[in-house]
This record gives sequence, structure tokens and C-alpha cells, in this order.
Amino acid sequence: MSYAQQDQHVTPAGAVPLWAPYYGAPIGEAAKRFFKKYATFTGRASRSEYWWWALISGVVSIVLNIIMTAAGAAGATTNDAGATAPGPGSFIGVILLVLWGLAVIVPSLALVVRRLHDVNFSGWLILIGLVPFIGGLALLVFMILPSKPEGQRFDIPAAA
Repeated sequence: MSYAQQDQHVTPAGAVPLWAPYYGAPIGEAAKRFFKKYATFTGRASRSEYWWWALISGVVSIVLNIIMTAAGAAGATTNDAGATAPGPGSFIGVILLVLWGLAVIVPSLALVVRRLHDVNFSGWLILIGLVPFIGGLALLVFMILPSKPEGQRFDIPAAA
């Protein structure tokens, strides 16, 4: 039996408690847990919880960029120098992108911290992301690493 199977704390109803990492989480459950743990920087998050959210976030960002580009193309103007200025509709796309970014920045940071806990690193290691290029690459590697049993030290089970 693998560590992920041994460590899966299951409640009597069969659902994984919110304080525990959900190994093998389906996409819908990963999204629910992302928002339920909006600003929870304690505990752990499984690889599936992290990567499903990364996929959802990436798809939403791409769709919003397409909306911004399409809305900006309508009414775009070109000046005498050949420079193109986007149309007024691009403002709507920019607003949507900013709102999306503001809505998910805190839970995204919390998810990365919980993922670092699952591989038995301190959440403060998220600050390595501030190092240009190398920091983001290091965080990517940490997000790919498998769970470690020692990461249980970050769990704070809910009171029964």
C-alpha cells in the first residue's frame, strides 16, 4: 500500500476531511477545496489538488485573454505610423482579468504553501519564487515532487 493510500483519512461518510490532503482528487472536488480553503495556509494539499487547480486557472486565464483580444479587436484603430490601438472593448477584458487575478491570488498562494507542506518543506519557501526565473523553476520542481510522510507534521486535524 502506498503512502497516499495509507494517509488518506476518511470520514465515516466517505469524504476526505477538509484538513487532510485529498490524494487522487477529481477536478470538481479540487476546485471546491480550493475555494473552501480560501486563505488556509496550514495543512497540506496533494498533487492532484494543486495540478487540477493549475489547469482550471490556466483555462480561465486563456479564455479571459481571448475575450480581451476579441473585444479589443472590435473598434481597433491604426494611426499614421502603423501602430494599432485596441478598441474600447478591451477595457472590459482587462477588468475581467484583474478581477480574476484579485479573486484567486490569496487562495493560490495558500495552495502553494499547502503543497510545499505536503512535500515536507516550510511554506516560507514560497518566497523563492521572488528570485527571477530560477525561483519559479524551483517552485515548479517542488510542485511536481511526490508527497512525503514527514509532511504530516503540518496537519492540524479538526476537533472531533
